[in-house]
Amino acid sequence: MTDTIAPPRHPAIRPGATAIVTGAASGIGLAAATRFSAEGMAVWLADLPGEALDAARATVAAAAQGDAPVRAFPTDVGDRAAMEALRDAACAEGPPALLMLNAGIEAGGQLFSEAETWHRILDTNLWGVVNGIHAFAPAMIEAAAPGAIVVTGSKQGITTPPGNTPYNVSKAGVKAVTDALAHDLRNRGNGHVTAHLLIPGFVYTGLTKARGVKEKPAGAWTPEETVDVLLAGLARGDFYILCPDNETTREQDAKRIAWAAGDIIENRPALSRWHPDYAEAFRAFSRGR
Repeated sequence: MTDTIAPPRHPAIRPGATAIVTGAASGIGLAAATRFSAEGMAVWLADLPGEALDAARATVAAAAQGDAPVRAFPTDVGDRAAMEALRDAACAEGPPALLMLNAGIEAGGQLFSEAETWHRILDTNLWGVVNGIHAFAPAMIEAAAPGAIVVTGSKQGITTPPGNTPYNVSKAGVKAVTDALAHDLRNRGNGHVTAHLLIPGFVYTGLTKARGVKEKPAGAWTPEETVDVLLAGLARGDFYILCPDNETTREQDAKRIAWAAGDIIENRPALSRWHPDYAEAFRAFSRGR
């Protein structure tokens, strides 16, 4: 009989420690919470109140290793007081080892969408991250124990494609905040708590379903596949955890990101990847020429 060797894990992922996941009622958040519970962690699921959150708690509890507790805590991440209430409840016996700030919405916003749409997207996607960091990070740092803060970003926050402007802005802000967090943690000297930016590819989640896609497209990954890449990236100590999918390779992503940065360096028009005068140049660049 051959012994099974467990895959390497970030030291924050350990039995008996606590993981907090926002946006945990579906998609990547639910898949991550389920995996953390299966690793023997106590898990807190934070999301808006309702049947989805209740069902998620049952799903995660079914995967729990040993007697690790699973708790659902209704939370509006864009509300600072609500995030502080989550902190007070979850940290009653000590700070979490792992904080995953994953909550996000798309809401179909455009550049000239009404202010309400802009606020709803930015409050959830950007302020939800800022609120989470402010609520939890100080205690995690003071604990001087291995910890990790994972923030879910987006490729759209890096290449900022046309349309969906409020979402792009929110995710560009998320990247900037998480960059700053990683720098701050690195320069505190103890290095016990690390920051990581998860950059998913095309994933079949609640956001996809909200656009009317009822079945997983062939090009999309499942949330579970994305979490596999997350765990591997955490184990390696990666900050940028850039995920491919079934239609886009990591090499293609690298070309798109490099081209976006090149707009500034080469003084090209904004979003030149979608500019008709640069279409052939981008195609040639993507092919490595």
